[in-house]
Order: sequence, then C-alpha cells, then structure tokens
Amino acid sequence: MANTRELLGQRYGNAAPSTAGAELTPVLETILSHRSVRGFLGDALPAGTLELLVAAAQSAASSSNLQVWSVVSVEDPQRKERVAHHAGNQAHIREAPLFLAWLADTSRIARIAERDGQPVDGLRFLDTFLMGAIDAALAAQNAVNAAESLGLGTVYIGALRNHPEAVAQELGLPKGVFPVFGLCVGKPDPSRPNAIKPRLAQSAVLHREQYQERPLEHEVARYDDVLKAFYDAQQQAHPRWSEHTRERLRGADSLRGRDRLKQALHGFGFELL
Repeated sequence: MANTRELLGQRYGNAAPSTAGAELTPVLETILSHRSVRGFLGDALPAGTLELLVAAAQSAASSSNLQVWSVVSVEDPQRKERVAHHAGNQAHIREAPLFLAWLADTSRIARIAERDGQPVDGLRFLDTFLMGAIDAALAAQNAVNAAESLGLGTVYIGALRNHPEAVAQELGLPKGVFPVFGLCVGKPDPSRPNAIKPRLAQSAVLHREQYQERPLEHEVARYDDVLKAFYDAQQQAHPRWSEHTRERLRGADSLRGRDRLKQALHGFGFELL
C-alpha cells in the first residue's frame, strides 16, 4: 500500500494537509492515486468488466431513487471514430477499448407515465435536468473508482457537449436524453505514463462553517508554480493555471460550441422552467 504522505504530496505539493490519525484504506489509496490516462493499449477488457463497472455505477446515490441517468457503451471502432470526430478529435477515444457516454435520462420516467396515463410535468423543470446530470456524474465517478481498482485507466470527455446533437444521432438518443460527458476506459499504455496531477491547496477550497472570501493571491501563485513544475516534469508545454483558466472561460468563443447548450437542451426536450 502506498504511503499517505507520498500520495498527498503528489496531490498538493508542499501544501499537503496533515491527516495524522486517519487510516489509509485500499479505497482511499485508489481515490488518492487517481490520474487521467490518455494512452491506452488496444487490449479488450476482460469479460464481465463492463457489467461490473455499471454495477458500481448503480451503487451510487440517486436523488429520490429516480435514477434519471443511463449510459451507452461503445466498443465498435467505427462508432468510436465518429464519436471522437464530434468530441474534439481526441485520439484516446479511438484508442480506448471501451467508451462510455453518460446521459441525463428523463425518457424512462416519461414512458412510464405515458404507459400509466399520468402527468409528469416535473420533468420540464431545471431541477430535474440537474438531477439527471448530477446522478450521472455520481454514477460515473463510482465506475471510475471501480475501474482504477481493477488496474484500468480512465479519462473523462467533456467535449461530448461540443456537438451534442451529432453525438445523440450517433448514439440513437431519444427525446429527453442528453449526453452529459463521456469516459474512456482501458488498460494504460506503460510507455505513456501519467502522473498524479496536483490540485489547489485545501485552503483555497475548504471552508469551515461558512464560506470565506479569502485573498487568493498566495494560493493561486503557489498553484501556478506547482502545476508548472508538474508539466515541466511531464515535458508538456502548458500555460500557467491562472492564465489557462481565464482563457478557457474568456467568452462564448472559448467554450467550443458549448455556449449554445441551453438551446441544445431545449431541442432535446428539456424545457428548463
């Protein structure tokens, strides 16, 4: 089992918090060791892996047990190629033996209500879509933890929202089903290792009792330096985190098509009242 101090040092650099008295369990080791994997071997996953990952996903909490999410598994190389085309042409979508599209799904409840001849006007409201997106994220993170405990690697694909209509057509999604994000799953390619990416210090994100609008200059400057050292060690050119963050959210043009998300959701049948 890995050392707690070592794992927290990789996650926070010199701002690692003290966890004296807390036990490092195998589950915590898996979670703290998480890193995004963008290089996969072509090996197929062992039989039953997909079903086990979905079982882990379905073990996540679900608001009111409504389970307003679904997932589409994609293993066909041609379909992965087309999905990749609609999601930023990311090579790891093509490489990974398994691609999972996580969906906010209100269609199942709508069909149940239609069968029973009962109204479900609550499906029209923003909270219901948020419920589906949140439930899908909780489910997916359970699947990620399960996959990594099996020695597999994963990486989320937010670019599934760049062209959601094209993705929906490729995956055959009906009205009331929206592709929230994707997930690549596979055996990591050891020739392209991935390190644990540092995060902001806990002092920047942890608030006790009430939110504290503290000055961020120190935390951001420290994190800029820590992340620069990380990318330098990975031999990757990358702007400082504060610059990258500002640029990523500079305006509509920097959202890569996601500035029209509300319009797209309306087209998918989500009224968002």
